Amino acid sequence: MLHIILYQPEIPQNTGNILRTAMATNSMVHIIGPLTFSLDDKSLKRAGMDYIKDANFVIYKDYEEFHKKFKDTKIYYITKYGSHVYSTIDFSDPIEDVYVMFGRESTGIDKKILSEHKDYTLRIPMLSTARSLNLSNSVAIVAYEILRQKKFVGLATHDMIKKYEI
Repeated sequence: MLHIILYQPEIPQNTGNILRTAMATNSMVHIIGPLTFSLDDKSLKRAGMDYIKDANFVIYKDYEEFHKKFKDTKIYYITKYGSHVYSTIDFSDPIEDVYVMFGRESTGIDKKILSEHKDYTLRIPMLSTARSLNLSNSVAIVAYEILRQKKFVGLATHDMIKKYEI
């Protein structure tokens, strides 16, 4: 299973979009607080549409609570300062769970956390003059690369338009 970890997200629309992506990909979302918005926020619900009620997610009050539970888990950290490009990592084992953390929209993942896990920092290639990509876009980019490598196990890879054959 893919585990998407959001480190102190700030924008409800991004979190809603990520919960929608997670529901569609059968992924788990771990949300690390403190949060600057309520999960009842209209923006969150509008972005996530009616998918949020079916999304798998857990909220942790802070990083310490999350870390206590997952301290022995291999986690990849997506950051502009990443040591490796995300697509060069082998995620192909269909059984192995993958944990990937994404930082807050304004400041990313705390630099202390990144320095403690430098070997597991990954980056999405972009111009060196670009500050960052949108959080929900970044999650989608990395999530679908991981799922592609796992051959989209458990996900529909084709569908039929009702009444029409293509």
